Amino acid sequence: MLIVIFSVMLYHYIKITIFENVVQSLTLEAKNISARLDIFSLEYKNKNFDLIEIVPNDSNLTRAEFITTKDDNATYLTLYYPYQSHLLILTKDTSEYSLIVEQILVDILIINATAIFLILFYALFLSRMLLAPLRSFCLKLGELNERFLQEVETSELPIEFKPLGDGVNRLIGRILTFVQYQKELFIGVAHELKTPLSVMKTKNEVTLIKERDTQKYIETLKNNNEAINQMNKMISSILEIGRQEGAQFEQPVMTDMIAYINEIGNNFLILAKGDDKNIKMSLRPHSLRIMIQPTLFLHVLQNFVQNAIKFSPKGATIDINSTLINGEFIVKVIDEGIGIDESKDLFAPFKRYGNSSGAGLGLFLAKGAAQALGGNIELRNRTDRSGTIATFILPIRNNKYKK
Repeated sequence: MLIVIFSVMLYHYIKITIFENVVQSLTLEAKNISARLDIFSLEYKNKNFDLIEIVPNDSNLTRAEFITTKDDNATYLTLYYPYQSHLLILTKDTSEYSLIVEQILVDILIINATAIFLILFYALFLSRMLLAPLRSFCLKLGELNERFLQEVETSELPIEFKPLGDGVNRLIGRILTFVQYQKELFIGVAHELKTPLSVMKTKNEVTLIKERDTQKYIETLKNNNEAINQMNKMISSILEIGRQEGAQFEQPVMTDMIAYINEIGNNFLILAKGDDKNIKMSLRPHSLRIMIQPTLFLHVLQNFVQNAIKFSPKGATIDINSTLINGEFIVKVIDEGIGIDESKDLFAPFKRYGNSSGAGLGLFLAKGAAQALGGNIELRNRTDRSGTIATFILPIRNNKYKK
């Protein structure tokens, strides 16, 4: 399209330039003739013009006009030049110029056709050359075994496709991480459910070996009920994992994060007051509107606050604060508990530390939710006193915020 547009502009420029010389010569000659005093009695002849005549200006023409005419053999350009009450008419044969312009048009069409053909040929050759490594890359992706995922070799890719290869390998890495988490989760679920079932079965078998008094049966049933309650908690946690994975497909909505955290914090304040504890909030900036999946963010903050309430002593104050630093929205929940063992993997599923109860999936779920949001969470001990600082870091990209 650009070639066609440029060629049309070039053709018209050449045509105008060629005929401009004829127009100028006609105009100059008309001025020279009209300057003669005896113009009406003069028989004027010029070999450069085919016809020169003077006629009355019946059409009341006030300015010079040029008209192109054509017959079977030639092309003419005629100038009608007003002089007093007459018209000076000069006609020049422009057949030679017309032939030149037509030949230029033919040459331009030939050059355009050749250029378009060469461009198409080069584009086809270039596309095949560029697509060859891409086809090879796609073939490698197609040959990947879902049971033995590994990164694809990108050294043979052209430099233009390096980002694509790196992106695919990052995706494979995330899939491997997800698969590993799933394996750990399934193994943990099997272990956590198998152990209480085995204990219940053993107690029942021992109880049924011989006849016992009523109190022994009641004690066995109570123990079995406790084990069933623990398994119910485990199943609820597993269902929570399913809900969280579903929340990852939740449509992001524009949310004022400061107002949302205030709302969540006020809800947890009631829970903390019931346990003789307090929650203090210090949130900055004043307002921060971003596109986010609120359910996933709730998973993170809820786990932080619930752990802070659980592990803080009576009368403790739990601090929730937020800041915006270098394009990162940082939320911290600071408690006054006993702290954590920073040498251990606190985010592994079904890991419980200290005297904590539960399924051991809280931090595992929180980390998964944070990663789904594109952020990260950190846990570390306080340096000023005993307690833990739980931090959620969320990069802010292309979001509008107001301090």
